[in-house]
Amino acid sequence: MQLQDYARVLLKRGWIIVLLALIAAAGAYGFSKLQTPIFRATVTLSTVPSRPSDYGQTLAIKNLLRLYVQQMQSPALTQQVIDRLQLDVSPQKFVSQVNFNADESTLTITLEARHPLPDVAAKMARTLAEVFVAYHNQENLQIDQRDRVLVNIINATSPDIFSPKTMINTLAGAVLGALLGLIVVFVLEWLESDIVRTVEDVERVLSVTVLGSIPMMATEAAPTRPRAARVQKTCPHCGNPI
Repeated sequence: MQLQDYARVLLKRGWIIVLLALIAAAGAYGFSKLQTPIFRATVTLSTVPSRPSDYGQTLAIKNLLRLYVQQMQSPALTQQVIDRLQLDVSPQKFVSQVNFNADESTLTITLEARHPLPDVAAKMARTLAEVFVAYHNQENLQIDQRDRVLVNIINATSPDIFSPKTMINTLAGAVLGALLGLIVVFVLEWLESDIVRTVEDVERVLSVTVLGSIPMMATEAAPTRPRAARVQKTCPHCGNPI
């Protein structure tokens, strides 16, 4: 197909693409609005060696980051958070609502808590960070001061919407609907590719130039009904026709 053929198809059946795009976008928008909103809040912890110039201690902290994450996920610490916030969840459920990201390049740990209530999400992340810092400080008391690792809360973000992403879902639905419409359009064109209706269709199918066309003959006039013959009857008494 040439470029003009594609343009012809889009002009002829473009409404199908637009219609399916609108239907899919409306469906995605409605589905997003039916979902329960989930909010997220993050808290970042920094880990600082007591001897910053000691490369060996800095390297050891990179290995300790994974240990710190495991400690924050332990039932002993998460249960303390649950009790403080009076949450009706198990430690396993609580951990499933929190994401942990240990960044070895910055020696930081980011906690991301998710909950349908924004205030609860913020409290979950903040309280877990506070409980871990208190626990870690107690552990530091048993370690030589030169070998200690200091953990501090350096950043806490306000809760924001995590899901659903209504705008993104709506745009994605529109794109998918348009692609589906495009497929439908070209399937219809393929099914009708052998049907010849116009001069352009003849030239396209036979690859020849049409020199002329035979006009349709006018419909012949319907034959007139023959007149009925006049019937004469002779009166037997007067002999005159009637």
